[in-house]
Amino acid sequence: MDGKKVSHEEFVKLAVEKLRTGKYRGIHSVYSGFNEAFKAYYPGEDPVKATTALAKDGKISIIPSKGGVMIYLPGDAPGKVSRGDDALKKMGLQ
Repeated sequence: MDGKKVSHEEFVKLAVEKLRTGKYRGIHSVYSGFNEAFKAYYPGEDPVKATTALAKDGKISIIPSKGGVMIYLPGDAPGKVSRGDDALKKMGLQ
């Protein structure tokens, strides 16, 4: 790298894309190593504050989970689409 750090948003999106495994659409903040990586990349900064701010701005979704949170890209978090909307989409009516 050229010494210029990526933004918090870019870092989180890259982490979700590269660290998710199998069929999972998100990553666990602790078990994936995200929190440790964030602290190593941004010394002295708090990953919880950063991800909370990004979620508030709609840049990511976070859902509380045992031992931390699950981090998702926008639209990937479970339960964001109603079953009715999902059915209409599958039927090609939405």
